[in-house]
Amino acid sequence: MNWIARAPLDTVYRRRENDGEPVNDRRLRAQIEAGRIVRIARGSFVESSAWNALTPLARHAQRVWEASARLQRGQVFSHFAAAALHGIDILGPWPDAIDVSIASSSGGRSSGGVRRHSRRLGAVASVTWGEHAVTTPLQTTVDLIAAMRFTDAVAVADQALWARRPGGAAVDRPALLAATADRQGRGAARAVRAAEFSTSLADSVRESQSRVLIAVQGFPAPELQTCFRLSSGSDAYVDFFWRDHRHIGEFDGAGKYLDPALRGGGPPEYAVLAEKDREDDLRRQVSAFSRWRTPALTRPQRLYDILRSAGLPTARPRPGR
Repeated sequence: MNWIARAPLDTVYRRRENDGEPVNDRRLRAQIEAGRIVRIARGSFVESSAWNALTPLARHAQRVWEASARLQRGQVFSHFAAAALHGIDILGPWPDAIDVSIASSSGGRSSGGVRRHSRRLGAVASVTWGEHAVTTPLQTTVDLIAAMRFTDAVAVADQALWARRPGGAAVDRPALLAATADRQGRGAARAVRAAEFSTSLADSVRESQSRVLIAVQGFPAPELQTCFRLSSGSDAYVDFFWRDHRHIGEFDGAGKYLDPALRGGGPPEYAVLAEKDREDDLRRQVSAFSRWRTPALTRPQRLYDILRSAGLPTARPRPGR
């Protein structure tokens, strides 16, 4: 399946598309200084409101589209650039540079906002993308997790495998396990470890980060996306469930309260009340319920304390600062 996403923005002002008319640089600078226009790539500008409405992933994807129109034909977009095009999210900030892979013999250097990876292109799986090519979702995933620390690698692998992605997973887990097992050279062991820990059930990179911390801190492995029946008759899927301890755990992202699409178009206070009703219903069915947000993941002692205070056992002492 072709997972390459269309450009996130329909309206982008580009110097090269100005039909030969002179650009009023003074007016353009004034618009930028006033915060109404933002420069997203060399010669490409968009309205700030449209840019700010995009996710970090979509912003990087738009920058890749801009680079594809600017660079000489025949580029192979890879690594983070390919991940953005395939909709594979990452944990942490996206890079400023656009990744492309080049033949080992070409001797190209990273410059002009482009980061070039020298490699044997004949061994790189890619698909045609206009005048260029982009590495396949599987190749992209393996390339990234071989170069990342474990937590970041698991987040990427989980996103690639994500079962609830519209249209289905971008990568098949058996294929990921086989590809990492076959990989040779630097990062091969890291890729195998991340692939073996990966799952198709993590709905966000923060859930993946939570999974890693739960394991590292010695807590029992939870079930993911367990379904509970609410008193209203509807189903509720929880992020983590420790069946032996009747303990639910959930990462509480801000999106469900702030994103109009996720809260059904209603005001934030309705989303808060609906979530509280859901949690109260779930609490009546279990012995413990733990909820955490991003600060508990960036300071792991907080997650440890949250789970321990709710009675979840661990085989390891509290982590140091």
